Amino acid sequence: MGHILLLLMLSIPILCLTDGAETEQDFTWHLKKVPQIVSERTFFLDSPKFEAKAKLELSNVCGIECQRRLPVPSLSDLKEFLSYETVFENGTRTLTHVNVLGLAVDAAKNTTTTRTSSRRKRQIYGTDSRFSIFDKRFMTNFPFSTAVKISTGCSGILVSPKHVLTAAHCIHNGKDYIKGSKKLRVGLLKTRSKGEGKKRRGQRGKREVSVARHHSDKPSFQWTRVKSTQIPKGWFEGVTGDVSLDYDYAVLELKRPHKKKYMELGISPTIRKMPGSMIHFSGFDDDRSGQLVYRFCSVSDESSDLFYQYCDAESGSIGSGVYLRLKEPNKKKWKRKIIAIYSGHQWMDVNGVQQDYNVAVRITPLKYAQICFWIHGNDENCTQG
Repeated sequence: MGHILLLLMLSIPILCLTDGAETEQDFTWHLKKVPQIVSERTFFLDSPKFEAKAKLELSNVCGIECQRRLPVPSLSDLKEFLSYETVFENGTRTLTHVNVLGLAVDAAKNTTTTRTSSRRKRQIYGTDSRFSIFDKRFMTNFPFSTAVKISTGCSGILVSPKHVLTAAHCIHNGKDYIKGSKKLRVGLLKTRSKGEGKKRRGQRGKREVSVARHHSDKPSFQWTRVKSTQIPKGWFEGVTGDVSLDYDYAVLELKRPHKKKYMELGISPTIRKMPGSMIHFSGFDDDRSGQLVYRFCSVSDESSDLFYQYCDAESGSIGSGVYLRLKEPNKKKWKRKIIAIYSGHQWMDVNGVQQDYNVAVRITPLKYAQICFWIHGNDENCTQG
């Protein structure tokens, strides 16, 4: 029964109801030409101190309501925000200035679509709807096998044989790199049977939703050192005024490549182009230690850079890759792609009042171009997304 339930959850309906009648919608990955991010100059900086405290729940953040009041960033602004720091394994740090080519006039507009007038708050909404994945047939296979654990306490997702996408604030608090990020490691999923290795302590008072309880396999990790980390300047305080969630993303280059299937990047569609307005992601929530946790939920509001959504999640899942499954152009196949990074439970400035929401950072054409550039080291493979 658990297998059937999970398969149903992962299936994407292509029909919706309009005035009581079923109509087929266009849930397709439409390839778009993306701007080019071109490296101009790279400078060496002093090594980071690596002394910042990890702060997974932020405050005084400019969210969707705040963004409505902001002017459209100029090309000069975008070049500043998309310039980036690289920190290497030995502590060396560089700053790379970039140029942005082929930017569409409306690419940076802060358009906002409101889905509902009342948004839910808190990290868990009523009944906990998360699913712990215990069955190795799911856990070690795509898409769940793309989820990784970051040694600073976050999650991430495999986006190439050597790269992981995660949230910037898992590495940097806006002022400095956090403690533990100097010797950053990434844990890739593997399985071991009960009784192998060290026994894991049980937890009291924790609810678990088990898929296929009759299997006793539980996840363990193959840890790999991080060779380099790249973060956009738009994340740093003083560049965008305050910490800006728009740029809460980072790419980690692994010291050794893996052989797992990874998930491709996609440009985030609007809510109306999502089947059932639903998103999906898997991560390693703090309150379910040692478990891979999957969830799906609806998006409640969007701007060009952010989603507010209803997914039940705890802090360990921050940095997870948010994905959709849409049809490939001119094909009958459906394909999953990452369209956002889960930024977590954050406090937003809403008309001068602090309100809390679960937030994801959308992969826009510009962010797609930058992340793709970090992965490939050039823009030749990043012309369409």
